[in-house]
Amino acid sequence: MPDLDELLRPGACALVTQECQVGVIGAKAVLRDLADAASATAIPNIARLLDAARASGVDVVHCLALRRPDGRGANTNARLFGATTKLGIDLLPGGGGDLLPELGPEPSDVVLTRLHGIGPMGGTDLDAVLRNLGVTTIVGTGVSVNVAIVNFVMDAVNLGYRFVLPRDAVAGVPADYADAVVDNTLSLLATVTTTDEVLSRWRR
Repeated sequence: MPDLDELLRPGACALVTQECQVGVIGAKAVLRDLADAASATAIPNIARLLDAARASGVDVVHCLALRRPDGRGANTNARLFGATTKLGIDLLPGGGGDLLPELGPEPSDVVLTRLHGIGPMGGTDLDAVLRNLGVTTIVGTGVSVNVAIVNFVMDAVNLGYRFVLPRDAVAGVPADYADAVVDNTLSLLATVTTTDEVLSRWRR
């Protein structure tokens, strides 16, 4: 595997946030355990990564999951979707569907949305947008390690991307389970590192 200096070279990598939204891990979140876990470490570290990425010329892409008021086009084929619907999840634009305000977006950021799926890459514009930007390495952040981050890493690797995972810029519940997934599954597919290690490259 290439070292971090090569993987994190501006112009060849992009920082991607996954479902860092008001209705997922912010004030309107209905899965409060996940929101609390993300608030403790991941969100502050994602904010640090975003600042450094923008300053270094690293492309930033935010991937948001939206839901229409009538639910049309959204998945109903897994327990997760039924549970969040029953709890009253708000993923409407202008509400819970918006990016956490402390993360942006800035004018240079790309914001992508989807109405379906459990990850940011399957059946979305993300792959095409990253290729148009010349990206070969994804630095993935956000939630959750339980489902979407695992799906994201696997989809990205299947499409030929290299994946860097700052383990303190993602969250899942319970924390020991999320750590086990990173250590025993994602570490086989991605370069697992820390926010500080990424920042040390982008701030040079």
